Amino acid sequence: MKGKIPEIASSHVSSRVLQTCVKYCSQTERDAVFDELKPHFLTFASNKYAIHLVTKMLDNASKKQLAEFISPLRGHVASLLRHTVGSVVIEHAYQLGNATQKQELLMELYSTELQLFKDLAMIKESRLVDVISKLNLQKGSVSRHMTSVIQPILEKGIVDHTIIHKVLIEYLSIADKTSAAEIIQQLSGPLLVRMIHTRDGSRIGILCVKHGSAKERKKIVKGLKGTVGKTAHFQYGSLVLACIVSTVDDTKLVAKTVIRELQTILKELVLDKNGRRPLLQLLNPNCTRYFSPDEMASLSLSISSLNAMGELEVNRETKSLKDEESSDKDNSGRDVTMAEADGSASSETLQLVEGSKKDPSIRRQELLVGSGLAKNLIDMCTENAEELLRSNFGKEVLYEAATGGSGGILQQTLGDELNALHEAIASVAAESKSEGSEKEHVLENFHSSRTIRKLVLDNPAFAATLWKKALSGKCEQWAQGHSSKVICAFLESSDAMVSKLAKEELQPLINRGILKLPEKKQPANEV
Repeated sequence: MKGKIPEIASSHVSSRVLQTCVKYCSQTERDAVFDELKPHFLTFASNKYAIHLVTKMLDNASKKQLAEFISPLRGHVASLLRHTVGSVVIEHAYQLGNATQKQELLMELYSTELQLFKDLAMIKESRLVDVISKLNLQKGSVSRHMTSVIQPILEKGIVDHTIIHKVLIEYLSIADKTSAAEIIQQLSGPLLVRMIHTRDGSRIGILCVKHGSAKERKKIVKGLKGTVGKTAHFQYGSLVLACIVSTVDDTKLVAKTVIRELQTILKELVLDKNGRRPLLQLLNPNCTRYFSPDEMASLSLSISSLNAMGELEVNRETKSLKDEESSDKDNSGRDVTMAEADGSASSETLQLVEGSKKDPSIRRQELLVGSGLAKNLIDMCTENAEELLRSNFGKEVLYEAATGGSGGILQQTLGDELNALHEAIASVAAESKSEGSEKEHVLENFHSSRTIRKLVLDNPAFAATLWKKALSGKCEQWAQGHSSKVICAFLESSDAMVSKLAKEELQPLINRGILKLPEKKQPANEV
């Protein structure tokens, strides 16, 4: 093959032989192949047969070889990203590159100057707004250049790559309101579903949901049909679903498309780290216990140029809310004449700018209770109380459901179901303590004991049920280990009835030194 490798690599038959040789050959032989391919990398980057060899060579490349591959790409990144095959090679190089190499690939997509002058592209700033400020670039010129790069890529539907997601999120940070609105309009629908598996892709998804019109949101939600369960299991996809259930006002559409699919796999979702998050967002919105600071930052993102449309958007789209709720006829597109802002918007109105016009509590009520999701969730928790108590992730959904959700949203309509759930948890706790059993009792298990303790502190109704069913007259046997924290929670409770319930039995144990109260006694309700 020596001397003929470029010819062999571009053949749809013999390239497979060469790929196998590269897979099994020694490093010295692999280096020889690399050196022979080096002058032809740019040509092979867009060859549908040679691409597989190129990506294999990159996977096995040394740092020096990777740099030698990325260097000739300079000036051709944008044209290759527009190519179905070439974009795969650029993405592969972007994933393998270090921070400097990633920056190098990105920079020429930002501006013509950065493409022409290599020294300019070597600055440390990574955010586009910082790059523009540092180099005194013309924002309008950068925006026009990026538009010329991005539009052909979107038109061809090449949106699966992280480098494209990064470019899009940076573009939206500087785009004027017309350009940003056009991007949202283009992405809303099936294209967006292919993007939300990455960090930047999910952020774009969140921005599209927040700033899209009712018509665009409908396309996004309908585009998720059939993939909601799969999306919920992804770290970043679950964030987009959390944004949808807390932003989109057309609750009938969300219930029909998103909630219905979630209900079919409730137990699976509750036990999954990511899958439970859309449910937790409904039960206890934007709770920092369930979302990391970075994820909270993603959920609170907005496009500054579209925020300037704030009041106008609210005035215009509020009129179309009834139409959005009811049906397929939607009159709230961007071509509608905007009402004149009167400049006297309340803080509540300003809060609604980021997409939602309906009262959040009404939306939660309709999605949780109206759709039947809450009842099915509580029933599932009741049937699987012990398993969820012992689960690292399931215990949190069980806790939120048993307390009736943030603001007690489930208490009024599902009181009986909640009582049944309290009874189920208390029944598990009431099981006798067996010495020979391999399985820890729920009051002695690390996860479950802490969940039960929190429930005692935060829910007096549950505390009363647990005391009567499982602990009354039996406290001495639970006065040591993890279970003692549950017992002490009765005395730590800020509810006088709960502490009064247990004091008569627990005080003698404290006096005899059998039960020790925690040094710092703080009601959990103060959190």
